[in-house]
Amino acid sequence: MALCAASWVLPSLAQTEHQHHPPQSAAEYARILDDPERDGWQKPHEVILALKLSGQETVADIGSGTGYFANRLARHARRVFAVDIDAGLLAISLKTAPGNVTPVLASPDNPRLPESAIDLVFFCDVLHHIENRGAYLEKVKHVLKPGGRVVVIDFHKREMKIGPPSEMKIDRAEMVREFGQAGFRLIEEQGFLPYQYFVMFSPVP
Repeated sequence: MALCAASWVLPSLAQTEHQHHPPQSAAEYARILDDPERDGWQKPHEVILALKLSGQETVADIGSGTGYFANRLARHARRVFAVDIDAGLLAISLKTAPGNVTPVLASPDNPRLPESAIDLVFFCDVLHHIENRGAYLEKVKHVLKPGGRVVVIDFHKREMKIGPPSEMKIDRAEMVREFGQAGFRLIEEQGFLPYQYFVMFSPVP
C-alpha cells in the first residue's frame, strides 16, 4: 500500500469502496489521487503559496503518489524528493515530473532520505497510514537541515463527505501531541482547507 493516501477520494468511494476494498494497482491509485474534483477542496495553489518557498529549498514530499504535490512543489523549490513506497506510483509520477524531482523508493518505516539535507518535509494525507509514527518522526528529524520545517495536512477527525472513515483519522490535537513527544514544536497553522488541518512544525532547538 502506498503511503500516499487514496483514502480521501470521491464521496462515492471514500466511505464504501476504499474502506473495504483498497485500490489494488498503481493505475487505480493514480485514477483516485488525480481525480479532477480534488483541486476544488485540496486547493493546491493556496497550499503551495502558504509554504512561502523562496525557490532555493530542498523539499521532500513523503507519500508523493502520482506527484500531485511533488510536481507543483518543483516549480517553487530547487529540488524535490518524491518519496513513496509504491514503485508503480513513482514510475507514473516520473512521466510528468520536472527535471528537479528525484524519486525515492522508501520503506514503510523509513523515508530513506539523506541526513541534514531537507529544508521542508511535506506530508499530505499520509501520516494516518504510518503505524509507528514516533520512530518515523525521529527519522524525519534527522533528515532536516538546521531551521528545517515539517508540514502536515491531514483530515479532521469527524464524519465528512471527503476522506477516510473517522477511525482511520488522527485528530489535530493528537497530531500536535505526537510531534511534541518527538521533539517538535508547532510554529504555524493555516485554516483555509475545508476538510483538513494544516500545521507546521520545527524541531525544538
